[in-house]
Amino acid sequence: METPFMSRGAVPARLDSRGLPAATPTASAMGLELYLDLMSQPCRAVYIFAKKNNIPFQLRTIELLKGQHYTDDFARVNPLRKVPALKDGDFILAESVAILLYLSRKYKAPDHWYPQDLQARARVDEYLSWQHTALRDGCTRAMWQKMMFPVYLGQPVPPEMLASTLAELDRCLQLLEDKFLRDQAFLTGSQISVADLMAITELMHPVSAGCKIFESRPKLAAWRQRVEAAVGEKLFQEAHEIVLKAKDMPPLMDPALKERLKISVQCLFH
Repeated sequence: METPFMSRGAVPARLDSRGLPAATPTASAMGLELYLDLMSQPCRAVYIFAKKNNIPFQLRTIELLKGQHYTDDFARVNPLRKVPALKDGDFILAESVAILLYLSRKYKAPDHWYPQDLQARARVDEYLSWQHTALRDGCTRAMWQKMMFPVYLGQPVPPEMLASTLAELDRCLQLLEDKFLRDQAFLTGSQISVADLMAITELMHPVSAGCKIFESRPKLAAWRQRVEAAVGEKLFQEAHEIVLKAKDMPPLMDPALKERLKISVQCLFH
């Protein structure tokens, strides 16, 4: 039987030459495990980075909308009860930026992802520091207020609240263009970096809810095309398939889970 965290297609226990169950590998021999939900924008960034750089890992899917991050099993992996999370043998790491940088360093990813040059790296760090309280907030609130609250949770959103959120998102998009993208190919220079991955996965959140954020911004639309091309269209679509289908999800019917989820996301209802 699969556990909530076992990826589909798991194989049965191995047998030794005598036909008996083989010894279970120790934690240090089990390899890299990534606990992800591709509904989550930072999880998508980690997933794309690992796949693009041919990093071998076991995917442990944690479905946030089913409350799997609240389980005791997952709390033993990440007491913060958030995804993404990384388990590398006995080493456990939370927070998407920390995970991306760990993977970049451990697997010696090409330099453009997180440059060695002091000032080039500082530009990536600058964006990663800014996005947490700027683009992340606007994109997440836009998605939830336009789609998830009214459709999935059945909670109406006042039109003036949504209008205010979309106006704030538009302000952040302008800052993204003026401060970071400017006239460059990518956010921090001529090549793609982890900053671009964090940004594009954020922007696909409001896109999934039907926000036409690229239509009136040709510079940003051209950047999106370059990012998709650098990542690979197939991988990009694979990473975003779940979130782009979220609009077709049926309303949540489980009353206990619905109430718990409402409480956890009320910070987005303003």
